[in-house]
Amino acid sequence: MSYIEDIKSKGSAANPYFGLMGINVQDFGSGEAKLAMEVREDMLNGAGWLQGGVYVSLADEAMALAIFTELEEGKGIATVSESTDYYKGLNSGVLTAKARIIKRTRKIIFAEGVTCSEDGSTVYSRTSASFLITG
Repeated sequence: MSYIEDIKSKGSAANPYFGLMGINVQDFGSGEAKLAMEVREDMLNGAGWLQGGVYVSLADEAMALAIFTELEEGKGIATVSESTDYYKGLNSGVLTAKARIIKRTRKIIFAEGVTCSEDGSTVYSRTSASFLITG
C-alpha cells in the first residue's frame, strides 16, 4: 500500500510522527497538502514560544505529503536542502501548514511550506526545500 493510500484509509495514524506531534491531515491532493496541530505547552522553548523546529517539522511533513500526491508508485524522496524564514512566534492555539509543489524536474522536486494561523490570516514561517526523487 502506498503512503497516499495509507493516509486515505488511516488518516493521521498512517504516520507515527503525526501521532507523536498530534498532527491532523486536513486536505491533500494535486501537489498540495494542509496539516494542522494544536500547540502544546511541552513544545514551547524556555522563553515560552513554540520551538522553531516544530514550524519546520510541520511544514516539512506537509511538503512531503504534497509531493507524494504527485509521485509515481514505487518512488520516494530524500531532502536535499531546506531553508526556513521565521516571521512571528506562537505559544498557543492551532498551527497550520500549507504546502505545494513549486517545480518538478526529472530528478528534483522543489516545494514550499507555509505555517500560519488556523484561519490563514497570520503567517509564522515559510520553508522552501528541494527533494531528490528516489526509487
